Amino acid sequence: SAERVEGSDKLLKLQVDAGDKDDAGQVVARQVIAGIGKVYQPETMVNKNIVIVANLEPRNLMGFESRGMILAAHDEKGDPVVITAGEQAPAGSKIS
Repeated sequence: SAERVEGSDKLLKLQVDAGDKDDAGQVVARQVIAGIGKVYQPETMVNKNIVIVANLEPRNLMGFESRGMILAAHDEKGDPVVITAGEQAPAGSKIS
């Protein structure tokens, strides 16, 4: 899921399937706060197969814990362009 962070015009709060599981083996979402909201609408991020950096220390951004960072390039205007994985890459796939 994806939604805007209230009070910010650039932050989106994403719940992503990064292959994380709880103690019972159930899939749990990873919350990632990303500064892409000026370019991306929340609904365009739902069901997108994105690349994240997941081995970072959690950080608090505007009162929300972020447990990763979206990998993005920048276009000629300096706007973020989210890096996506092919449809064949299952959630939680390692990048090599």
